[in-house]
Amino acid sequence: MAKRMLSEFESYDLLKQYGVPVPEHAIVKTAAEASKVAEKIGFPVVMKIHSPQIVHKSDAGGVIISISSKQAAEEAFTKIVANAKAYNPEAEIKGVIVEQQAAPGLELIIGGKTDPAFGKVLTFGMGGTLVELMKDVTLRILPVTEEIIRDMVREIHGYPIIQGYRGTKPRDEETLVQVMWAINCFFAENTNIVEFDINPIRLYESGACIVDARIFVDDEAVEKVAKERPFVPIEYFTPRSIAVIGASSEPKKMGYAIMHNLLHFPGQLYPVNNKRPEVQGLKAYASILDIPNPVDMAVITVPAKHVPSVIEECGQKGVSMAVIITAGFKETGEGGKALEDRVLQIAKGYGTRIVGPNCLGLIIPPKGIDTTYVHESPKPGNIAFISQSGAIVNTVVDWSIRQDIGFSAVVSVGNQADLNFIDYLRFVERDPKTKGIILYIEEIQDGKTFMKVVNEVSKTKPVVAIKSGSSVKGQQAASSHTGSLSGSYDVYMEAFRESGVIPVHTLTGTFQVAEMLSSPKGYPRGKRAVVITNAGGFAVLSSDYAERYGIDLISLPPKVLKELNDLLPDFWNKNNPIDLLGDANEKRFEQVFSVLAKHQDCWDIAFVVGFPNLVIGSEQLANQIIRFSEKTENMIVATLLGGGSMERGRKILKENDIPLFEELDFTFRVMGRILWQRFR
Repeated sequence: MAKRMLSEFESYDLLKQYGVPVPEHAIVKTAAEASKVAEKIGFPVVMKIHSPQIVHKSDAGGVIISISSKQAAEEAFTKIVANAKAYNPEAEIKGVIVEQQAAPGLELIIGGKTDPAFGKVLTFGMGGTLVELMKDVTLRILPVTEEIIRDMVREIHGYPIIQGYRGTKPRDEETLVQVMWAINCFFAENTNIVEFDINPIRLYESGACIVDARIFVDDEAVEKVAKERPFVPIEYFTPRSIAVIGASSEPKKMGYAIMHNLLHFPGQLYPVNNKRPEVQGLKAYASILDIPNPVDMAVITVPAKHVPSVIEECGQKGVSMAVIITAGFKETGEGGKALEDRVLQIAKGYGTRIVGPNCLGLIIPPKGIDTTYVHESPKPGNIAFISQSGAIVNTVVDWSIRQDIGFSAVVSVGNQADLNFIDYLRFVERDPKTKGIILYIEEIQDGKTFMKVVNEVSKTKPVVAIKSGSSVKGQQAASSHTGSLSGSYDVYMEAFRESGVIPVHTLTGTFQVAEMLSSPKGYPRGKRAVVITNAGGFAVLSSDYAERYGIDLISLPPKVLKELNDLLPDFWNKNNPIDLLGDANEKRFEQVFSVLAKHQDCWDIAFVVGFPNLVIGSEQLANQIIRFSEKTENMIVATLLGGGSMERGRKILKENDIPLFEELDFTFRVMGRILWQRFR
């Protein structure tokens, strides 16, 4: 049966089985019956339309409250039915619900939805008719614990109202937690429940009561669980021999660019072209089967219709991995999907693994492997970049060359017909060259498995992600308040938080975070910070940015203040940020750094901010920062502001793996993202 909404009557009965407090209620089909039932329940009552097609009852004029007499109940019945028919003439009117009117209280929402990637999600926040306007909600991906539910209650901005705000008495937080736990159990234990709204639940000084409930079921729903995927042997990504099928000597063809980028591959390279005896100075073969030696990897650029026969030949040849650059598969529709399925079926028969199709390919710079058609191959480094967009790979690689950023691996995942994010994460997890991982994600199919795997990977190597699709435009209309409040992007952010992924909103930011965390000191131990600078203005800005991005600037302990007082001029600011004043020379920086290193137990991160001046050059400051870093296990982050005069210092810091920024706001913003993940 397709997704359908339970009646409020059915919803109340289901919730009641889990001990959720629901009002006394009944369904009536005539005005006379309404007056009798209302009198039996006890005035005042609320009356609501009962129709599967009318989800938002208030919008349809289908709710009347504070009904206090039998006559008023009859009139309300007539009016509600008339309003509903006017609102949606096609709606099936199953009757009117008469229910006990709950006393006024703090209105909250508890909701649930089934995310296509990550499964069931529990939502909590401020409720009532203004719920979408306020958007004061938090969410968690199931399963959750009672302690997690307590955290959810305390996370919303409206929590002070629950505590008791400006003279009001506190609400019954313990009952709220128990009701949320019961609702969580009801959602988790019923596979066919795919979405629900309880809005509002009214919370009192003692107790709580549900006022409205919408529950959607789908009898064909399947619970999402993490799956085991066998490891792809790491050797598959580091072949000794590569064949380019569709290799070309014509510069405008893709097969030319890929062949050109592989000319510096140190292993055996074989062009396959059935029309030429030679391609770019190498002997060409009409078929991969004609190559006299073993072939570990094949890169395929021939038209999509020829790919199944090419994969057949690759399988016969014993190729371990085929990189299918060619487009024209499931991204084009049903015909393309059938073609892709055929390719995958053939590959599976031979045990050949597939990268793509419809991808840019993969680059392993430390091994001299570049199966892509990027303009220029990137340099080797310690960052792995795995992307769902070939265009973004192309752009990032081009940008990285100018920025002097290197890669351990670059992967364009394409359609992920076979290998997917999970396999590439497992590869770079085991790759000794990789120290940090960046993901560009548009959509993940198997969210539960992704969370399980990335949680394991992020324990040893930092994982940074940029997720596209945060805008509201283009999203499908949600069938419930919960669906509109906890959109797909929000669920991804929560999945990242739970599994150790650091979300960043710009490509530049992802590389800044990845480079910072792939430095030898890795993650900071905590969020306690000190700022050291020789510029008063930047000291003030540092305070602003630290507060904005959730970084704790500590109050300097008396013993540290005393030692600094002995070193610094009498008129220094005696505070954190530590302003060493504009005449600070190399020795003053060295002395202050020594004091902080001696007392490193009272801070976790030191931000050093320098600017162009004649008293201390960027090279001198950089060398002092390096010596400071050698004296402490804590993280040192440098910001060298200004232009070309600071380049020498920046170069020295970069060569010594000191995290470095050129813009102050960005320094604190990036660190704020890291701390959000580690210490939320």
